[in-house]
Amino acid sequence: METETKGYDLEINVNNFNLSYDDIGDGSIPIIFLHGYPFDKTMWKGQLDFLKSSYRAIAIDIRGFGKSTDEESTLSIDMFGNDLIQFMDKLNIDKAIICGLSMGGYIALNLIKRFPSHFEALILCDTQCIADTAEGREKRYKTIEEIEAEGVTNFNEGFIKKVFHKDSIKNKTKLVEQLSDVVFTNSKNIICKGYAALAEHLETCSSLSKISIPTLIICGREDQVTPLAQSEFMNKNIKGSILHIIDNAGHVSNLEQPKEFNKYLGEFLTDLSGFDVLNN
Repeated sequence: METETKGYDLEINVNNFNLSYDDIGDGSIPIIFLHGYPFDKTMWKGQLDFLKSSYRAIAIDIRGFGKSTDEESTLSIDMFGNDLIQFMDKLNIDKAIICGLSMGGYIALNLIKRFPSHFEALILCDTQCIADTAEGREKRYKTIEEIEAEGVTNFNEGFIKKVFHKDSIKNKTKLVEQLSDVVFTNSKNIICKGYAALAEHLETCSSLSKISIPTLIICGREDQVTPLAQSEFMNKNIKGSILHIIDNAGHVSNLEQPKEFNKYLGEFLTDLSGFDVLNN
């Protein structure tokens, strides 16, 4: 068990690498945020700032990304999940609310399937439960070959354009630049290893009906990466789940429309408090 420390850019050794995380605010059950690929924990700053006066909010840099450096391991969704469980154990967190966007959602669904007793509620943002098709997997590996041969620039620039709503590209240039800087901070090695982890991730659709904890699903209406239809499918198959669709947002709805995103997040957490899931 580790001594509890609060703040930003904290570090803890988990499964033989140093995991970087932010841990702010107080509450009996923390909300743990998992970023998408190929981002880092800073994408959740707006949510941590919103929650810190009433809740304990934690955002981690997933292995290999941000300041959680690991250039050696072959990355996988299972590995990311195992890292989080050990992280929770080391911080003496028995139960958490898990919130994941995109790849973070893959990890969250993987964790709920394998370690359901560790989680009180689930928040899925701009994500999906399906695995890649054989064709999709082949396309990812072809992209990896291109990155290894030509470098990351074309891939990163194309990815940034794809994750944002067209209005954000035009009118929120500072936000686009900030996220682009995060993406370009990753090494070519991590871009490739992370993309391979996405190619190999397994479906979790078949376990949706077993999810019995309160679940919030949020999706940008114009999400091109994990389209709205995927969130609608999860909403239909997770009993009692709530779906909120955010207009004028693409794949990073929490960044593009933070006010609306935080409103839905706050309402969900308030409802949990009413049901004594949270005691703050």
